[in-house]
Amino acid sequence: MKIRFGYVSHAITLWDASPAKTLTFTRYQQMNEQERTEKLLEVTKQNLNHTRRMLYYNLAHEIELYRFSSSIVPLATHPEVLWDYKTPFVAEWQELGELVRKNNLRVSFHPNQFTLFTSPQKKITENAVGDMKYHYGMLEAMGIEQDSLINIHVGGAYGDKEKAVARFHKNLTALPAPIKKIMTLENDDKTYTTEETLAVCEKEGVPLLFDYHHHMANLSEAPLEELLPRVFATWAVRPNLVPKIHISSPKTEKEFRSHADFVDPEFIMPLIILLKEIGQDVDFMIEAKAKDQALLKLVADLSKTRGITRLTGASITIK
Repeated sequence: MKIRFGYVSHAITLWDASPAKTLTFTRYQQMNEQERTEKLLEVTKQNLNHTRRMLYYNLAHEIELYRFSSSIVPLATHPEVLWDYKTPFVAEWQELGELVRKNNLRVSFHPNQFTLFTSPQKKITENAVGDMKYHYGMLEAMGIEQDSLINIHVGGAYGDKEKAVARFHKNLTALPAPIKKIMTLENDDKTYTTEETLAVCEKEGVPLLFDYHHHMANLSEAPLEELLPRVFATWAVRPNLVPKIHISSPKTEKEFRSHADFVDPEFIMPLIILLKEIGQDVDFMIEAKAKDQALLKLVADLSKTRGITRLTGASITIK
């Protein structure tokens, strides 16, 4: 059994390498037209350059999983801006895509919590579709949209889960088929349990991206050993991809839902033991605050355990 590890967005080991430099709409409004264009191009170019640095850093450390920042392009979905972020950077986008393809990297996006399809407000659904199109557009610009993922949550319950889920299924019909084809749904830590999210995934034919920390904070009625085989079965629609799992550990017992800086091996060990019993290869996306440093530390910590062998800088095998 093999596990590969990845991290989110920003390798904090690198100096001044954030791929999410921003331009607020307030600042944008204070500029004249030429200044606006120049600033949008400047910030986007910087974020693209920093994303490239991140990919090279990952290659140097044999990290094959990476989640792109959703904030590469400033104000990309703002209704009063909506600018062409592809044409000025054709070469930069293509270079990123080539790095991903050439090195068989597994990459993804995770839009923010406001990208949801359970709202009774039509505008919220329209915004969600727009945000999904933006993320898909970046993947298209890189030429890697067919092999990537865009992960979201089911959304809010609005006081009635049954009605909210019904709205989700209805509202999701507004999402273009090519985008739905690469989307995943994730169980959350307060509202939709793994079991509830599974039911949505199974009905829609999309994979469930299982979050272990969220599961422990928001337990299902069914035990995990019964749920995981169903989770993995949802990935049959993407046969070229092994199932992906989010891992992190609680900041404290009191702040259980908050992510710690690093991942406690003891916290995730029950999951690893269960995966070993099932015999399922998986990819672990680490959502710890220390990002790449948390990844490298966890791999080193786990490789000290009997039966676990470090294969590369960011992968292990378990016997």
